[in-house]
Amino acid sequence: MKDMTNLAELEVGFDIPAAIGMDESEIQTPCLILDLDALERNIVKMGDYARAHDMRHRVHGKMHKSVDVAKLQERLGGAVGVCCQKVSEAEVFARGGIKDVLVSNQVRDPLKIDRLARIPLTGARTIVCVDDIDNVADLSAAAQKHGTQLECFVEIDCGAGRCGVTTTSEVVRIAQAIDAAPGLKFTGIQAYQGAMQHMDSYADRKAKLDIAIAQVRDAVDGLKAVGLEPELVSGGGTGSYYFESNSGVFNELQCGSYAFMDADYGRILDENGKRIDRGEWENALFILTSVMSHAKADKAIVDAGLKAQSVDSGLPVVFGRDDVEYIKCSDEHGVVSDPHGALKVNDKLRLVPGHCDPTCNVHDWYVGVRNGKVEALWPVSARGKAY
Repeated sequence: MKDMTNLAELEVGFDIPAAIGMDESEIQTPCLILDLDALERNIVKMGDYARAHDMRHRVHGKMHKSVDVAKLQERLGGAVGVCCQKVSEAEVFARGGIKDVLVSNQVRDPLKIDRLARIPLTGARTIVCVDDIDNVADLSAAAQKHGTQLECFVEIDCGAGRCGVTTTSEVVRIAQAIDAAPGLKFTGIQAYQGAMQHMDSYADRKAKLDIAIAQVRDAVDGLKAVGLEPELVSGGGTGSYYFESNSGVFNELQCGSYAFMDADYGRILDENGKRIDRGEWENALFILTSVMSHAKADKAIVDAGLKAQSVDSGLPVVFGRDDVEYIKCSDEHGVVSDPHGALKVNDKLRLVPGHCDPTCNVHDWYVGVRNGKVEALWPVSARGKAY
């Protein structure tokens, strides 16, 4: 059996899409490629921003699901750790050496709670979200069983309409229960307004965040009144981080997509009405695809279809070209409109996926490219870790 951590044992085209040192033109498609220069610039830029605003930045691991990318974000961007959405995802990052892990979600299943309580044994600070006082006793029992400590955020529903409580009294009541529970520590508040992240208008996003910030400020005041001032108030995404970081109440960001960018995020507008992928952030993630057929004069058929991407947020965009357009897809085929016959068989295109998170989750590897050469090959470490 091959050692999947030893690249020398892996066969290009069967186990892996490329080998280090290979020309970009030789990469096997469809696969994910990273423009390492653009990725590093994005990471450094967000790190500089967070430091300048005295904010911690906890990167969202669910976006890339890669220990290697998370470590790059720590090294180049000063990231303090990762957010994860599932216990298994958190286990991957903790076992991979990330020392500050937040499960930015609720954990209720007894087996999952037991696994969660073992994560601190890896040496990782472990935080979990709570929005139901009945969850507190189960978390406490598991932490005591394993001799560990679980830190807890009370989650506020500040507009996403998913998990979280909506009133200050509920926040205070749950926080007090956590504070009194053996093996648990009340650490702060989770307040991520996910519903507005992709709203095109800057003004519309700001209006939603103004409401959320006021709600969170009330909760913080309520906690202070009972002697439970939160250490961390965590939230903020690629579409809103500038609001949270200037709020005077948040002190931790949870941005994820800024590092890779996708077509859906790229369409939102900044304060000056400019698309955020035209200056604020660069496209660093692409689906590399090859033309496999051009039997129809006006259409090129490429090898990146539904199984190579998620189209929940729209079709991918062909990067750097306006003469061809990706117009539809089926399981294994993508149809590219080519009215001028510009493409030929075996030509390669870079596609900007509509939604990076679920697209990354259907691939095993990232191929890091710089100056036309393969420089890195990173596994999608937490691929499929959805439980």
